[in-house]
Amino acid sequence: MALLRRLAVNAPRNVRVLSSSPPTRDDLDLSFNSPKDAFKSKKTSELVRAYFVYQICSVNWLVENNAMLMKRLRQVVGQRMFEMIMKATFYGQFVAGEDQNKIKPTIERLRSFGVKSILDYSVEEDLSQEEAEKREVSASISACGDTAEEGQLKQYHVEQRFADRRYKVTSARTYFYLNEASCEKNMEAFLKSIDAVAGITKSTGLMAVKLTALGRPQLLLQLSEVIMRARNYMQQIAGGHGNVLTHHKTIEDFQRYLGDHSTKPEVQDFMKKITSDKEGIVHLFPWSNILDEDMNLSDSFRVPDPKTGQMRRLISQISTKEEEMFRNMLRRLNHIIKIANEADVRIMIDAEQTYFQPAISRICLEMMRRYNKDKFLVFNTYQTYLKNTYVEILTDLEQAQRQNFYWGAKLVRGAYIEQERARAAAMGYEDPTCESVEATTVSFHKCLKEILSRVKGPNKERLGIMVASHNEDTVRYAIQLMKEHDIKPEDKVVCFGQLLGMCDHITFPLGQAGYSAYKYVPYGPVVEVLPYLSRRANENRGFLQKIKKEKRLILKEIVRRVATGQMFYKPQGHYTPV
Repeated sequence: MALLRRLAVNAPRNVRVLSSSPPTRDDLDLSFNSPKDAFKSKKTSELVRAYFVYQICSVNWLVENNAMLMKRLRQVVGQRMFEMIMKATFYGQFVAGEDQNKIKPTIERLRSFGVKSILDYSVEEDLSQEEAEKREVSASISACGDTAEEGQLKQYHVEQRFADRRYKVTSARTYFYLNEASCEKNMEAFLKSIDAVAGITKSTGLMAVKLTALGRPQLLLQLSEVIMRARNYMQQIAGGHGNVLTHHKTIEDFQRYLGDHSTKPEVQDFMKKITSDKEGIVHLFPWSNILDEDMNLSDSFRVPDPKTGQMRRLISQISTKEEEMFRNMLRRLNHIIKIANEADVRIMIDAEQTYFQPAISRICLEMMRRYNKDKFLVFNTYQTYLKNTYVEILTDLEQAQRQNFYWGAKLVRGAYIEQERARAAAMGYEDPTCESVEATTVSFHKCLKEILSRVKGPNKERLGIMVASHNEDTVRYAIQLMKEHDIKPEDKVVCFGQLLGMCDHITFPLGQAGYSAYKYVPYGPVVEVLPYLSRRANENRGFLQKIKKEKRLILKEIVRRVATGQMFYKPQGHYTPV
């Protein structure tokens, strides 16, 4: 105690020392109109840069031609000068640095102002449309061919016109499969990100993973089709809609539906592999074996025909080599999660297009079932612009409760809405998206309300939600729901997330007021993150109203600093993140 008193006496005025005093907290202005609170973590030069970048993002011609302009600039001024210009503008605004050592100052400054980090190694291949389409089509069709079969669902098959998955997408990174070696390389990049998170964020950071980086897209398409065909099969057997689990049918019910066919040896063998509990069937297939080295997809995904009793295959033809590729994909993801678990780093699995998403969600939930027994480790992502998201969340919450694991989710509006609508119209299947921006907001709020209404009793510590939104109304609604359900920021149930370089007027006041706030922090070499920077420019153009407010706040803060003689203000944060 004497040592602590001496430290307190000798410490500088603005430095907090080890004591029992509560962490620094600010009052939260829910109008998000305070430039001082929003930008106290920023140097004046960084505010000037942000204003300049946002100004450029307001000029349509510059944004529409940004990729071409960056390429020309690089040719004219040379690589070294180009990198200097980018670091002084777009790269400096939206990217933290080139590697895990150079991003350290940014992460530490965010942390000192109450904001945590989600790291994302944002390197992308700069492929032409022709090359992207060629790769995607090649990697989306089995060596056994793609012949039409009874019960086939066309949306889960590749379509040449939409093979370039970057089409109409401005806010999500896209991986195109080249070979198994490239997937191994992507896995190594994710492992390096885990090291960076563990070394820099002091066990508060997360890392984002995209499943299309780890395997052949054909396998996700086929697995997604299996899942949807299984739902149709269950509907045929039991009536109603929804996932298998939501029907609450027992194995005995199933046997009655099949009648005399249930005595056949192959049908009885199928019954033994069904996952069930006292409330009914959870899964038709043995998903718990998904990482087994000897799991055979063609044999696993078969169901008895209710008319003939014969076993019929739900998965389209798949070769022995492709079976091995599927096991490789899951091995990579499993290895990433195991290493993250050992390093105390949480993994957020990103959502992707609807034709991949049933498989991604199923794999993600299985990883939760395995790894989220005692804590939050794996998080799934739900896109609320999809009409079926609310029902999917209800089902997944029920599975988490029945199988007793921690359920973690990131709630987003979504990145693929224009592409999804165009693809559905062109291929002739039902549009999976909400009809308007307003309907998407209603969907987001409905999902959020449902999740937070369940945060009570024994479930209170077993549900976790990230509100990943740049929408002020959604953030305010989440805080209102937290108050209604007596959820405190320190309960670690709700956190908020925005992109680095965007919506600082939301993120920093939240973090400084004691809420769990995150920045999605991209990093990577300048030239290799150019596709990411190009998307950020396009995304900002789409948020002109939000940019307009942020520009006004930035300008207001610059003027305030000039008027009060604080042009050379040096940010020094003394906040402790939740």
